[in-house]
Amino acid sequence: MRTLVHLSDLHFGRVNKDILRPLIQRIGGLEPHVVVISGDLTQRARSAEFAEARAFLDALPSPQIVVPGNHDVPLYNLFDRFFRPLNRYRSHITDDLSPFHLDAEIAVLGINTARSLTIKDGRINEHQIQGIKARMCDLGPEITKIVVTHHPFDLPESSPHTIVGRARQAMAAIAGCGVDVILSGHLHLSHTGHSAERFEAGGHSSLIIQAGTATSTRGRGEQNAFNVIRISGHKIDIERNFWEPESSVFRIGGAEHFEETARGWVRAA
Repeated sequence: MRTLVHLSDLHFGRVNKDILRPLIQRIGGLEPHVVVISGDLTQRARSAEFAEARAFLDALPSPQIVVPGNHDVPLYNLFDRFFRPLNRYRSHITDDLSPFHLDAEIAVLGINTARSLTIKDGRINEHQIQGIKARMCDLGPEITKIVVTHHPFDLPESSPHTIVGRARQAMAAIAGCGVDVILSGHLHLSHTGHSAERFEAGGHSSLIIQAGTATSTRGRGEQNAFNVIRISGHKIDIERNFWEPESSVFRIGGAEHFEETARGWVRAA
């Protein structure tokens, strides 16, 4: 079995600092095999915010798969935004914009969807789609394959956001390589969907798992939250951990269970 902790939308520069220590302690106690952070580590891509994010990541278990979000690209400094959009991210967080973890049971690939030309939306390009194929297609069926992006491939009903650009082209590669799970953020809401509900992907259905914001004060009707994902062969369990202000702890606030079938991942009875 493998345990993943999935955090998103940290937004250092606008965090609830009371959450940080309990969150670090909770994650450490879970002893995850991999920690995933799906973007927006900062609020305005300032050096001081990245330094705080770096200190937070250093307090968490490793290995880590981290990708940037749109907030990690400078907004107001137009020179930095268009000519060196991720310089501070690369300096403080990681120079690897396609991080990859592979062991005997799971493969986790990070994809950078943040772009200078959009304020909040994101895209996947053809080079990145080819990267998914190169990393994932040759892996055997015993490996659970996971792709991490900031911008989502699916949305809850009535969401004002849009899915990641070139989602259909990317989903064709994801389905063709048998990717099992897509982890994303951006929405500040916890959500689980199935790729087959939105995309025609040759009968393959991947799980699309959104994490809420782990630490930001910019909640959208949901308490701060993160996901614990347990993978055991043909079964995946998702635990939603929510911040409980009254007791100053994170507690499990819901769980979902899925199993792999001939048509992909479906909710277990």
